[in-house]
This record gives sequence, structure tokens and C-alpha cells, in this order.
Amino acid sequence: MEILTKRAVKEMSGMGLATLENWKRRMGEQAKIFMIERGWLLWIVGFLLGRAIVLSSVSPFALSFLASVWLMRKDKSLKVMTAVLCGSLTYHWQHSLYVFAAMLSFFLLAFVLQRMKKQQEVLPFVVFMASLAPRVVAYTLIQPAEPYDWMLAIVEASLSAILVLIFMQSIPLLSPKRYKQSLKNEEIVCMIILLASVLTGTIGWQIYNISLEQTLSRYLVLWLAYIGGAAIGSTVGVVTGLILSLANVASLYQMSLLAFSGLLGGLLKDGKKIGVGVGLFVGTMLIGIYGEGLGSLAPSMLESSVAVLLFFVTPEKWIRSLARYIPGTNEHSQEQEQYLQKIRNVTANRVEQFSSVFQALSKSFAQVQHHMDEEQESKETDYFLSNVTEKTCQSCFKKDKCWAQQFDQTYGYMKEMMTELDAGTFHHKRKLQADFEKHCVKSKKVIETMNHELSFFQANQRLKKQVLESRRFVADQLNGVSEVMGDFAKEILKERENHELQEEEIVQALKGMGFEIEQLEVYSLEAGNIDIDMTLSFYDYKGEGAKIIAPVLSEILNETIMVKHEEISPFPNGYGSFSFGSTKKFVIDTGVAHAAKDGGLVSGDSYSTMELGAGKYAVAISDGMGNGERAHVESMETLRLLQQILQSGIEEKVAIKSINSILSLRTTDEIFSTLDLAVIDLQDAAVKFLKIGSTPSFIKRGDQLSKVEASNLPMGIIQEFDVEVVSDQLKPGDLLIMMSDGIFEGPKHVENIDMWLKRKIRDMETEDPQDVADLLLEEVVRTRSGAIEDDMTVVVARINHNVPQWANIPVMGRAQ
Repeated sequence: MEILTKRAVKEMSGMGLATLENWKRRMGEQAKIFMIERGWLLWIVGFLLGRAIVLSSVSPFALSFLASVWLMRKDKSLKVMTAVLCGSLTYHWQHSLYVFAAMLSFFLLAFVLQRMKKQQEVLPFVVFMASLAPRVVAYTLIQPAEPYDWMLAIVEASLSAILVLIFMQSIPLLSPKRYKQSLKNEEIVCMIILLASVLTGTIGWQIYNISLEQTLSRYLVLWLAYIGGAAIGSTVGVVTGLILSLANVASLYQMSLLAFSGLLGGLLKDGKKIGVGVGLFVGTMLIGIYGEGLGSLAPSMLESSVAVLLFFVTPEKWIRSLARYIPGTNEHSQEQEQYLQKIRNVTANRVEQFSSVFQALSKSFAQVQHHMDEEQESKETDYFLSNVTEKTCQSCFKKDKCWAQQFDQTYGYMKEMMTELDAGTFHHKRKLQADFEKHCVKSKKVIETMNHELSFFQANQRLKKQVLESRRFVADQLNGVSEVMGDFAKEILKERENHELQEEEIVQALKGMGFEIEQLEVYSLEAGNIDIDMTLSFYDYKGEGAKIIAPVLSEILNETIMVKHEEISPFPNGYGSFSFGSTKKFVIDTGVAHAAKDGGLVSGDSYSTMELGAGKYAVAISDGMGNGERAHVESMETLRLLQQILQSGIEEKVAIKSINSILSLRTTDEIFSTLDLAVIDLQDAAVKFLKIGSTPSFIKRGDQLSKVEASNLPMGIIQEFDVEVVSDQLKPGDLLIMMSDGIFEGPKHVENIDMWLKRKIRDMETEDPQDVADLLLEEVVRTRSGAIEDDMTVVVARINHNVPQWANIPVMGRAQ
């Protein structure tokens, strides 16, 4: 019972908290609707600006604010006009007359202005005229004025025109349609000027000898110094103090107090609210003693105390909600990160949608019956026989007997003959021929017609087979594109991981060696895919990136690290930017020897060695049909397409099928090319061979020699073929020897070329890839007495362990 009671109390308290949160949220929404959407915040600002006076008699704020509201939110103009007039009445009736006359002049000019296109550009001139007009009328007709009064009138009109430009950037911030994620520096300053102008309207208001404008101005400085730091805090102090000192020249020292307090508060903001409050107290004490002596220090400290008290009771949530609009704050950075994450998610979702579309298309193409079922085959047989009988039996006098009385026997003969003719074995079936001659009076005509129709039937079957094969090929291509796009979407969604421990260890190690690190970004610490960017300061760079920093990173991360890219300032004490990444476990050293037919300059053979993504290395040889320029173009085009498709991330088999399809459909000329491709994984030395019409390759490991071969037609002959993939495992020191048919079939007066090549390769004492390639080409040419009767190309690749140039540097104090 006691447990149930406690649970009930807990549930009721939880319900109470939820109810309180809902009530606070509803109250906040209602307050937002009341103050912003209904315009009562504009009414309050207009009321205070109606009271705002500077230089004893100048009132530029009211008209400028009304003009800005008229331009931005015309529906609130009359409400703001009423608020400004009410505020001016609380100051002096003569001041209210001027404000009313200025606003009336503005609305008369605005009637003309609203018919113009560039209202925003003309508005400051309209405000200038509306502000000056009441003064001109008063000084001309009612009360003569001194030159000083005329000068103040011009200054007032000029300030009004300038303030319109400032308030136009501030009014949208009070709009319910606010959509920007952050404020520009200009918008922040304009907003501060607006707030300081509003505070001017509170001059003269006191509560127990506490000046309201001084208290609120210090509260404003505390708030923005806490949010934006020293720069924002001091800026707010200067602007606010300047405007308030224009309203009351006697308090000019307040500008120094607010600016200095904002600076100190911003510097001490790491101490939270207490640190910012201490900054205000210190600034008040120092400026108070320096400004008007100890007599005015007590009231000033009291005003600062009230401001700090208000600042302490201000909910942290309110402050942080404003901080996300100020550039440079943590809240703003988090807001930007959330925005960028949203953009990444949207992009990734779109890419995944495209990937799903390609996957669905691939499945729709793949869902094809590769073999016709019996029903479909029977229908096609009946259709074929109906065409034959239409041309033979339709006009025969024995039609009814054969197809009505002896249907099964006639149909059986016809179907069997069709099968034998299709297989090409009908002339061996003597018994079938004799039986059909006895059964049919037009047997020869039927056989001739069947032979004729069979050519169309076979062509139709070949076409259907090609369509099926083409659909399967398109399905493979679409599936490959879908996989690439799916991987790309995963890369987009892959957020940067937190590597604080490794970053701290790297920083401590490099600082202990005397390096000045300006910036360190660790993007990935995945084995084999490490990615680190670093910016350091150097007095005189001597290659420390590769000699010292990379070995230190290798020791810390337990993986060999290399400098992928570096940019060094040419000036002393400049900065150096480095990109560090993982090295591969194996490296490839290649050598190539080639010769064109008859010693020409253009060879029909082409070769390529290329770095692929994901730590792979490809070696390829392509032999265009024939010799000369056309064969060279074909082989080069094959390798160009291969490189572009492989580097996009598509699987090798799909890439080769794509190239074959392009070459076979691109031209009607009988121009074909072979392809000999070896893809080596630089992490584990595994190799995959894809040989399309090419000659065998050889792998030399010490004294042992193995042969690699596969049987595939050259590319471009047929549109669809199966690619046979041969896999093998290489070891450090292995030599991979690939060659064109000019080398493999070149030796003359050699009965067993295979054994001859193996013996020549095995007997070579050198292990240098270039020397092996040169010697092999030379041996083949020697067998022909120096004649080169075909294009010859040989590519030799040697795989070795990747040994870093610099050894790892142990880090002092690091746990091993």
C-alpha cells in the first residue's frame, strides 16, 4: 500500500510538472502573439521613442521609427503613430505639436511616395523633408529663430534621415516572419542603436532615486557582454553611452563606464553571470571615482547592483535563445551545425531516393525469364506452324483429312520436322522424311516453306535473346550505379567523430618538441583511412612535416602516416598547412617497354597504370584491331573509358561490360579491342585479372613462374558476354608481367612459345621492372632478326612492402 501511495504521489508530481511546463509554453506563445504579431511591442517602442530627446530639443527618433514601420509593416502604422503621440504628450505639449506636425507631413508625402517603385531609396529624403517642414513653418510664420535654431533643425532632419536607414534594418527583427538564422554585424549594431534610443525615452524616470535609464543600460550591457564577449560588450557600451550622453550631456562619463564595464564583463564571461557582474562592479567603481568623485559613487553602485540583480534573475533560457543569433557564440555554432546537418540529411535522403530508384529499375530489368516456359514455347511453335500451313495446306484438297481427321499425326510430323530443321539434323532423319512423304501429298513444298519460315523464326529468337541479355546488362549497370550512390549517401551522413583524446595527445607531443600548432582537425582515425589536417607556424621550414611530424603521428596512431599535401609560406615566421593520411601497406613499381609495327611512331597498343579509390592500383593493356592511328584511337578510348568508370567506384566487371556495350553500339565498323586488366589491392596484395581477348600474363616469384589466362572475346564484337575473373594472391617481391599479342606471339621459329617465354623470364637475373620489360622486348625482336612485324607492349609491375622514409619517433611519457 505504501509503495502504491509513493508511486501515485510520484505520478501526480510528474503530471503537475508537465502541466506547469505546458502552462509556461502556452503563456510564452500567447505573449509572443500579443507582443509581436499584434504589434504591442512596436507600440511600447513607439511610446518611448516619442519621449526621446537629444541635445535638449532635437527629436529625430519618433518620425524615423514611424517611417520604418510604415515601410515594413504598414498595417501597424496608425497604432505606432498613436503610441508616438502619446509618448510625446508625456514630455511636453509643444514637443507633441511638433511630432504631430512632422508625422502629418510624412503621411502627406507618403501618399505620393507609395506610387513610386524605389520607395526604400527615396524614404530618407521624404523623412528629411517631413522633419524640416514643421520647423520651417514655425520659424517663418510663428516665431523668428536664430541661426543656431536653424542649424539644429537641419541636424534634426539629417539625423532622422540617417536613423531611418538604421531602423529599417531593426524593424524586421521585431517581425513574426523573422526567418534568418543569425544576425549580421550591421544588424547587431542597428539593433543596439534602436535599444539605446528606446532607453533615451526613459530619461527622468526614477524609482527611489535609482535612474531607470542607467539601470536598464547597464542591464543591456551585462546581457550582451555575457552573450557575445568583450567585443560585443564594449560596442554596446560605447553606442548606448553615446546616445544617452547626447540626451543628457551631464552624464557623458556614463559612456566610459558602460564601455569599460562591457569590456571587463566580456573578458570575465567564463565566470558565468558572477564574472560578468564583477566586471560591471569594477568598471562602476573605477569610472565612478575618476568621473565625479566619491559623492556620486554610492548611487552609481546602487544602480549597478539593481542591474546585476535583474541580470541574475533573468532565465538562462532567455539569454541563450538570443545568443543563437549572435555570430561567434557557441549557441550560434550549434545552430549552424544543426542547419548543416539538416542540409546533409536532405541531400543524403535525395541521393538515397535516387539510389532506390536505380535499384528498383535494376530489379524490374532483372525480373526477366531467361528461359521461356512451356506455354510460351508452345504458342510460338503453333504460330510458326500456322504460317507454314497457311502457305501450303490452305489450298490443298486433303486439308480436311490431314487437319480434321488426322490432326494429332499431322501436328506431330510438323512439330518434329520443325525441331530437326532448327537443329540442322533433318537430312539425317530418313525415316521421318519417308513417313511424311507418305502422309502429305505436298511434302516437298511444306519442307521448303518450313525452311524459309524457319529463318525468320530463328532471327526472332535471336532478337529476343539479345533483348533478354541487354535487359540483364542494363540491370547490372543500374545496380552498380545504385550501389555507388548508396555508398555516397552513407559518406554524406557519416558525421565527424569526436577524437578529443587523440587530439590532446598529438598537441602535447608536438608542443613538447617545440612546434607551434595553430589549428588541428582530426577527421578520421579509421585504420587505413586516417585523415588529419594541421596548421603550424615555422620560422624556417626544413621538411619537418615528413621528417618529424609524420613519424610522431605514426607512433601515436600505431599506423604509418605520410604527408599527402603541404603548403608552406615563403616568408619567415609563416604558416604551413599539412594534410596527413595513411600510407598503403604495399607499393607498386612499374616498367614499360613498347614498340610500334615497323618501328613507326603510332602503336595500336595502349597501356595505363592508375590509382583507384579505396586503396587499389590498376594496370591495363589494350590492343586495338590492326595497326596505325585507328587502332591507337580505339585502344586509347577503351582505357580512357575504363579509367573514368573504375574511378567512379563501379565494380570492375560492370565497368568492362559497360565499355563493351559502348564500343559495340558506337560504330558499325568492325573495329575491336582487347583489354588486359589487373587490379591490385594495396592493403592485402590481392589481385584480380580480367582478360578480354588478351594474352596470358605471368607472375614471377623467385624461381617459380605461374601463368594467368582466361578466355573472353575481344570487346565490341558482341553486346553481351560473361566476364571471367581470375583471382590470385601476390607477395612482396613478386613480378607481374603483362603483354600484348605482339610479344606473346612474336617469337619466330619457336615451337612452344609458352615454354620459351617462361624460360626467358626465369633466366633473367634482374628484378627491376623496367629492365625486365626492356630485356623481354629485346629477346622477342632478336628472334625476328630485328624486324617488328606487330605492335609490341609489355608492362612489368613489382609489388613491395611500403617502407617509410623516416622511422617512428617515440613520444616521451606516452604509455606503450
